[in-house]
Amino acid sequence: MVDRPVLRIGDRVRFEGAEHQVVALSGNAVRLLSTANEASVVLAPYLQAAPDFAVLGGGDQGDGRVARVPPLGLLATLPEQVLTAAREWERHLVEVETGLPLGAPEGTQPRPEYDPVLHSLVERERAKAEELCRAGTKASVRTVRRMRARYRDQGLWGLVDTRYARRAKPTGNVDARVVEAAARVIDAQTSTSTGTKGRVISQIKQGLEEEYGPGTVPLPGKTTFYKLVDVLAAGKHTFGSATTRRQMANRPEGAFTATTASRPGEQVQMDGTLLDVMAVMDDGVIGRPELVAAVDVATRTICAAVLRPVGAKAVDAALLLARMMTPEPMRPGWDEALAMKASRIPHQRLVSIDTRLELAAAKPVIAADTVVIDHGRVFVSEVFLRACDTLGISVQPAHQQTGTDKAIMERTFESINTLFCQHVAGYTGRDVTHRGADVDERAVWSLPDLQEQLDEWVVAGWQSRPHEGLRHPFTPDQPASPNDAYAALVTAAGYIPIALSGEDYIELLPAEWRAIGDGGVQINYRTYTCPELRAYSHYPSPITAKGGRWEVHYDPYDVTRVWIRNHYRGGWIMAPWRHASLVAQPFADFTWRHARKIAAQRGVDATNETAVAVVLAALLRRAGQGPDPTERALARTRAAAAVRNHLPPDLLPTLTASTIAADEITEQADAESVTTAESSVAGHPANQKARRARAAQMTDRDADESDEDEPLQGTVVGFGLFDPFADDQEGLAR
Repeated sequence: MVDRPVLRIGDRVRFEGAEHQVVALSGNAVRLLSTANEASVVLAPYLQAAPDFAVLGGGDQGDGRVARVPPLGLLATLPEQVLTAAREWERHLVEVETGLPLGAPEGTQPRPEYDPVLHSLVERERAKAEELCRAGTKASVRTVRRMRARYRDQGLWGLVDTRYARRAKPTGNVDARVVEAAARVIDAQTSTSTGTKGRVISQIKQGLEEEYGPGTVPLPGKTTFYKLVDVLAAGKHTFGSATTRRQMANRPEGAFTATTASRPGEQVQMDGTLLDVMAVMDDGVIGRPELVAAVDVATRTICAAVLRPVGAKAVDAALLLARMMTPEPMRPGWDEALAMKASRIPHQRLVSIDTRLELAAAKPVIAADTVVIDHGRVFVSEVFLRACDTLGISVQPAHQQTGTDKAIMERTFESINTLFCQHVAGYTGRDVTHRGADVDERAVWSLPDLQEQLDEWVVAGWQSRPHEGLRHPFTPDQPASPNDAYAALVTAAGYIPIALSGEDYIELLPAEWRAIGDGGVQINYRTYTCPELRAYSHYPSPITAKGGRWEVHYDPYDVTRVWIRNHYRGGWIMAPWRHASLVAQPFADFTWRHARKIAAQRGVDATNETAVAVVLAALLRRAGQGPDPTERALARTRAAAAVRNHLPPDLLPTLTASTIAADEITEQADAESVTTAESSVAGHPANQKARRARAAQMTDRDADESDEDEPLQGTVVGFGLFDPFADDQEGLAR
């Protein structure tokens, strides 16, 4: 109906929130004059690319409306008869505008009643209305004029029957206040336990009554209400898994973008999680260990993975950095195929820089430039941040409750559970619905044994396993392993990271400041000494800020030795614990504190180092043997016996003098066997049954001596009441 849209002098346009008039065109430049008589020159591409640009009218375009390309995709969704009717209207309207119907062959002359030379637009509109009425279509001049306006604004789409072009309303005709209240209630379900739709509907009704009053807002029917809840809860898992619901709510608003890195160590993601395996802890208790790990984004290498009891400490994260930058040594029993020299890692070049890599396993040493952490107290602690600052590592915290910021780390945890944990005895499954019936009985591996197996699996399984997320530019059709990716990228990075030395490792350990006495250094009532330390007895250090005390570093998970910095000659002095031969195995600082607590409960001086060492040795020996099944069974029996019978008073049996006498005799018999009751023999059901039998005989003898007993209250119940807490059917006689 109009020619190709163009911009001419005199047109009024909207640009940068104001109305302007085109007053001049010069090449690619447009001169504009605003309504405030302010002139400006703008490049035509920049003008048309402005978000608010529009032609408002003027010039040779009449009312300024620009023909638009019809939405062909939407037209394809219409029924054929509706699209045919719209095209028929288009043919009529084009004839009213130009005198010729749409698609008329060249040289065709307009019909007399539609000739623009002979008749005005109003006359042509009247003629078209009469023609349509003769053809059986009810159309007035006003209808033709309205269709012309819609065609100029929307093109062919404006001629479509609006009943078929109407968009669906997801919430139907439900009152907007009900929809708003339903959306609020559904959003509030994110952090609560999963309920039913009926609970949500009742909360919606209650909220509407509290806000608008009872009966003020019209409520939809039951079926419509359920459909409304389904529509508003779509994709939110409102009535599904609570864990999934919280994860979906924490997803960022923007689009997902892949985290990329071009060299090893450019970005390393760190996090901790509970491992899906039951392990035997040092005290014999069964529990799930906590895994603290670091993954390199560029190569997908598991730089380090450390297992700890639940409640990892800040020093664990700091030592994780040290393990990342320390070669993984070959262990006794490992196959030679796991050595670095047998892998694709450029071993010879690395050995020429660090000879410790000669006997290293096939896992690269990666020095991190940036680490991505969450807001756990382990990673935001002063110890970890100071360690990162010492190593020159930039710390990048992730957003709160946004696992996608370290998605590679989260996916690695899932891979560890599926590729490693499910093949280990004591596997728990990812949740309680996937857990076996005898997981505790299957748990046989101690924490050190489990750590040893995890380290071997990382080298043998993970580092040599192709990953779909790793592709070499020269072989994009084949996935690469982390070792392959490291071999390809370490050269492109332009440098080779240097592994940490032993002294660097000690620097990352927590420090204490202590004086050196005649016996050596004392930390938490433990004394450390060695011949080299003897020379500095009662000698102050040159660090005046610490009052002449010495810097002592220790490993919280192995306190059998400490390292004292030699402030005069440099280096470190390694001092063992003086009672290490008595305990004969490593132990943690929290184990020592537990031993002191046990000693204090037994009346032993908790500050006596030798006495606590004896208690500690016994504790570790019992931990090595594991828990006694008999003691566990007796503990459950005592716990069950402690539960009171909460029957109503009117259902309890009536007390008589005979029953009271029996209870007193039973208590006396129990008092006589206090010492034997602590053993497993005294707790045997057969012994308990024999005691009750003797008490019953004594009660019968007392009853024979007395002709009758006077009831203390009420009457005697003829039928005994069953006692579910009794060991056998003798409970019926009570």
